[in-house]
Amino acid sequence: MSYERNRRLVARRDPIGVDVPIDPVSAGIIRGAFETICYEVATHLGRSASSAIINQSNERNASILDAHGRLAGLSVGIPQLLFISPLSVRYGLEHRERDDWGPGDVFVGNDPEAGGGHLPDYNVYAPVFDADGELLLIQALQAHQGDTGGKDAGGFSVDATELQAEGLILPYLQLVRRGQRREDVLEMLVRNNRMPSFAGDIAAMISAVELGARLLGELAERHGADTLRAAVDWNIAETERRFRAEVAGWPDGEYASDVYIDHDTVGNPDVHVHVSCRVEGDRLRVDLSGSDERPELVCVWNTFGNTRSYAMAQLASMIDPSIPKNEGLFDAVELVVPEGSILQPPPGKPAALGAFHPAVEVGEAICIALSEVLPERSSPQVYKLGMPNSVVGVDERGQMWMDQGVDVRASDASATQGVDGWGSMCSGLGNLILATAEEAESRFPVLNLSRELTTDTGGAGRWRGQPGTLNVKQVDEPCTAMAWMVSRRHPLRGLLGGDDASPYANHFRVGTEDEFEVEGSVQAELPAGSVTAYQYGGGAGFGPALERDPAAVLSDVLDEYVSVEAALLRYGVVLRGSLEALDLEVDEAATAAVRGERRAGGEG
Repeated sequence: MSYERNRRLVARRDPIGVDVPIDPVSAGIIRGAFETICYEVATHLGRSASSAIINQSNERNASILDAHGRLAGLSVGIPQLLFISPLSVRYGLEHRERDDWGPGDVFVGNDPEAGGGHLPDYNVYAPVFDADGELLLIQALQAHQGDTGGKDAGGFSVDATELQAEGLILPYLQLVRRGQRREDVLEMLVRNNRMPSFAGDIAAMISAVELGARLLGELAERHGADTLRAAVDWNIAETERRFRAEVAGWPDGEYASDVYIDHDTVGNPDVHVHVSCRVEGDRLRVDLSGSDERPELVCVWNTFGNTRSYAMAQLASMIDPSIPKNEGLFDAVELVVPEGSILQPPPGKPAALGAFHPAVEVGEAICIALSEVLPERSSPQVYKLGMPNSVVGVDERGQMWMDQGVDVRASDASATQGVDGWGSMCSGLGNLILATAEEAESRFPVLNLSRELTTDTGGAGRWRGQPGTLNVKQVDEPCTAMAWMVSRRHPLRGLLGGDDASPYANHFRVGTEDEFEVEGSVQAELPAGSVTAYQYGGGAGFGPALERDPAAVLSDVLDEYVSVEAALLRYGVVLRGSLEALDLEVDEAATAAVRGERRAGGEG
């Protein structure tokens, strides 16, 4: 059973326990070296991979584990994906003796039931041995692949009812044996992938972890293998100590929240994520019991590894950012994920779309719950789109092309205490690079007609969410388009009295008599020339809107972030003059009267 396996994989692991003295400065230097190596490994992949999702979008993360499978270091990447690799590597470690691991070996795994994320997230890793042949460290690299060999191109099936429908499942597979590529295995992987660039992508992942393994070997030669082991033990213990010290400064209590997804891909409504965060001294318990367990739900099953990763990504964003990111974070938190729920599904459930939702709702729920005690550090590490408009076609050579819709946009950039939402992306996307019009149009038969910020789509608040954009695209060749729309009824939640963000919306075949709005999930054939219009939700507000400086509201109206009507309706700010004449000014007396009346009526 995968539940038993999950319990085994997440069990707390002992330190290596070498008898070598280590001081904080030396431990910090080695930690910095780990982070630099991870950065070089991830950059190597980004510069040598073939597919846009990796070499253009930057969707990859590198990490280093010790011989016990504890997270020892990582590179800065996409926050929600930083912590996915360890459980998959731990599953591989369980087979180490049986399969005689040695120098020059490389493995891959993507199985959601063997510690993985969803199937597109390939985790390639290479063990590193010391001079005595003892396992020292493991270099891991996670990257999103453009296809998985499932029933639908791209691996995202809006109607999948079992994991096998989504693609090739790899619990643990050896790609390289003692430095020699296993050509039969690689040919099998390439044959089961539609993307013509996949052979280059998997080769790039292998070469990247081999680079990391070589650099780690050189580091061990320079400092000594046992010094590296001692540094890992020290850094993990120090992270746990510092995290617990942070928690000890929070008021004891129980802090809960509930968030919802509009529906699953077949229309079952109000998919529910519940969290209760208990603070008691230096102990933090994050309990997700009470989250949805309906067996009839379709495509809203998040992998256990993803749930664990998304929860920690949110928590890590709410503590001192100088605390190193390693296994000590997990050692400091008791995480309860109910078995059989959408956050730790029964065996066999599809998991591709669950990495969007309910994965992000885990972080959103934790952020809302702890915003009561940590307002200054509350920023939801989430994006609320269900699935981008993914379009797939075949070119004149018979090769598949796929625009996954990871376009430049403004969405989900919420306000935080003291700062309006800004930029075009939410903080949870980290170093993800969204596709420019020039980049996408050079690769795919698409035209980007417009990408414009939309007035009144940022949630109102004392600090305002960034507006979302309306992205309009045209396909120049016949194709199949897939989408799953959520956050129309349950958009991104505002914090501490701030308004929710605006809802998402999506239209296909715009401007024709066949135009329709995508309200649930869809897989549609689009003829050449078809236009899609995707309205991205803006960021949520922070704090009561009636507390926003009227001068800031005036500035928002002049910038066309907020309409004159919304200035009055949401902010209680009365403006004289007109936007067209650019002679708007705040009517201070009328504004004070309106706000006073609303506060007397119970508004914040």
